[in-house]
Amino acid sequence: MRKVLYIFGLLTDGDIDWMARHGERRWLEPGEVVIEEGRAVPSLILVLDGRLAVSVGGLGQVAELAAGEVVGEMSFVDSAPPSATVSARDRTLALFIDKAQLARKLESDMGFGYRFYRALAVFLADRLRASDRRQAGAASLSSPAVLEDELDLGILDNLSMAGERFHRLLKTLSTPA
Repeated sequence: MRKVLYIFGLLTDGDIDWMARHGERRWLEPGEVVIEEGRAVPSLILVLDGRLAVSVGGLGQVAELAAGEVVGEMSFVDSAPPSATVSARDRTLALFIDKAQLARKLESDMGFGYRFYRALAVFLADRLRASDRRQAGAASLSSPAVLEDELDLGILDNLSMAGERFHRLLKTLSTPA
C-alpha cells in the first residue's frame, strides 16, 4: 500500500479523478495473466485489492505485488516489451489505464505530465532501492528507519493526503456510474 502513497502524494485530486474516469476497473481471477513477458502491454495497471505474482522465464516467481502497486510502468517509460509475466495470485481488483489515452493526457496537460512522471520516478527509485537493499540484506524504503532518514520531506508531508486519495479512488470505482 505504501507504493501508491508515493504516487498519490504527488498527484492532485483532479489527476486521481481523471484516472478513475478513464481507467477500466476489472476483477482478475487467480492465474489470469495481465502482462506476458515479451509482449506489448496496452495498459498501465494499478492494483486496488488482491495480489499479483511476477515471474521471469527460467527463474520462476521473483516478486509478489499487492494493493497500491503499479505494473506496466517500465514498458510505458521506455516502450520495451515486458521482462516478466504478471498474473493474479488470487482474486484481484485492478484499474487498467490505456497507455495511448494516458500518453495523450500527458502530452496535453503539462502539469499532470510533470506530476505523473515525478511520481513514477519516485516509485521506480523506491523499487530499485528496495531491490538493492534486498540483495544486500538491508531495510527497504518502506521501513520506518528509511522513511524517517532518507525519504524526501515533501513526499512525507503528502502521505496522509495520498492515503485519502487512494481510498477515495476505491470508493469512486465501487460506485455504479
